Amino acid sequence: MDTEKVEKARNGNVDEIGNLLMENMKSMYRVAFSILKTEEEISDAISNTTVIVFEKMHTLKNAEFFKTWLIRILINECNDIHRKRKKNPISYDENECENYIKSEEETFENMGFDVLIRDLKEDEKMILTLYYCSGYSTKDIGKILKMKESTVRSKMFRAKEKLKNQYEGGYYE
Repeated sequence: MDTEKVEKARNGNVDEIGNLLMENMKSMYRVAFSILKTEEEISDAISNTTVIVFEKMHTLKNAEFFKTWLIRILINECNDIHRKRKKNPISYDENECENYIKSEEETFENMGFDVLIRDLKEDEKMILTLYYCSGYSTKDIGKILKMKESTVRSKMFRAKEKLKNQYEGGYYE
């Protein structure tokens, strides 16, 4: 992350905040996609995150942690939307979800990964997404998710074992 850009953004340069958000849009989308189910929810989470970043950019303490800070805000917004959905469940049409997944696969390469991990637990999906799609280290993932690094590594190992069993025709244990 270019700390000079982040410093300009922290000092109120609105254009630079927009540039930083656009640079991280793909990562944001992948994270939101791994948590939420519909394009509307994903869009809401990213929009809410954008507003918060514009409002709170001046509170960022360390420029080198901008992306971690950004993703943490996004995860919190996704979790809020997810909680609201659980309180007021909506039945999703299977065909609508499949069409949505196909259209999103065309939008971003390698979205098959998201389809592959969709049956994992939420924390496992998040860890694999942050590690493989966003390029975070296990140490950074621990900071983002407020877990010990060893916990992140063990959850990642278990998730990969589940995927291996699924691929080999097994089942989750």
